[in-house]
Amino acid sequence: MSTSAPMTQAAVPAQAPLPTATRSRGPFIAGGLALIAAAAGASYWVHARHFEDTDDAQIDGNISNVSPRVTGTVTAVYVLEDQAVKAGDVLAEIDPADLQIAVEEAKAQVAQAQAQLEAEDPSVPITMTSNISAVSTAGSDLAAARAGLAAARKEVEQLTSQLAEAQANDRTAQLERTRSEKLVAQGAVSQSDYDLRSNAAAASAAAASALEQSLAGARDRVQQQQAQLVALGSRLEEIRSNGPRQVATRRASVVMRQASLDVARAQLAQAERNLSYAKILAPVAGIVAKKSIALGDHVAPGQQVVAISQIDGLWVTANYRETQLEAMRPGQPAAIHVDALDVDLRGAVEALGGATGSRLSVLPPENASGNYVKVVQRIPVRIRIEPGQPGLDGLRIGMSVEPQVTVR
Repeated sequence: MSTSAPMTQAAVPAQAPLPTATRSRGPFIAGGLALIAAAAGASYWVHARHFEDTDDAQIDGNISNVSPRVTGTVTAVYVLEDQAVKAGDVLAEIDPADLQIAVEEAKAQVAQAQAQLEAEDPSVPITMTSNISAVSTAGSDLAAARAGLAAARKEVEQLTSQLAEAQANDRTAQLERTRSEKLVAQGAVSQSDYDLRSNAAAASAAAASALEQSLAGARDRVQQQQAQLVALGSRLEEIRSNGPRQVATRRASVVMRQASLDVARAQLAQAERNLSYAKILAPVAGIVAKKSIALGDHVAPGQQVVAISQIDGLWVTANYRETQLEAMRPGQPAAIHVDALDVDLRGAVEALGGATGSRLSVLPPENASGNYVKVVQRIPVRIRIEPGQPGLDGLRIGMSVEPQVTVR
């Protein structure tokens, strides 16, 4: 016990006192660091208060996917990938032989329809003239039949009167013959006188009989004229009733022929248009971003053969966090740094997106499943690039940029 205490005291070395300069500089360094941190925080706060920036942004634009409008075999290709093209430039050609045959066939159909129309068109005035003539003829025949009926009736009246006269004369002649017959028997008259009276009686009887037959024939003619009058009246009414229908039918046939001609002309126009589609043209100016066509390929409508990236009218799509949009408004100026070109461009906020990027994804999140975790979402902001700035010709769709929007 007496020897352990001195050994413990010898094991702990004595600490040397710090220099005076070191003790005086320590608080100064700490204060300086604090001031630097405060200045940096103040600078960041001021910057964050007036500007909103992000590195989740890229150049955006329109890409036109060109496809043929007719089916056929490719006979020529005139573009390469990354080649600049103008609107209307020929990108490729399709074999036009089948399309030319379709045009010739359509021309023949137009000529046939035209000939049918020209053959049918005069039928309307011809039918109208024929109907007018038929009505006039039927009217004349009806008038003649009425006149004939009137004449037949007068003939009946005349023959009736003549028959009455002849019958009266016949009765007188028969009485004279009977009286002469008695007188010749008594010898009061001569035989020759009797013969004259007997012949006169026979003649008067024959005349009366002839008039009776003529009267019967006249009455038959009256009935015939009446029947003919009824028939002609029906014929005239039929012509007057069917005439407009025949004209309407002819006109409908002409309209049908005209419609057939219009259809044939439309088919010809479509065939000629299809022939023009044998040349695949660039719809817009830009750069060929992708070419999926080669000589000998069989292409069809809807098949993408060339993708043209439009380098005019580009914009920036910046995906800002939703916490950065509190003060962001359309029209606010923006500075755009292009990483690939190391240039700064001017722009302005054009519109804020209508939905978050996650909501527009192929598999949007379903927060009602029970495993919800709150995550700060990003909303696309469209920034318009001011035209006429140097370096715009070097921009390409998909380039990364860092926009900075002045919000205050």
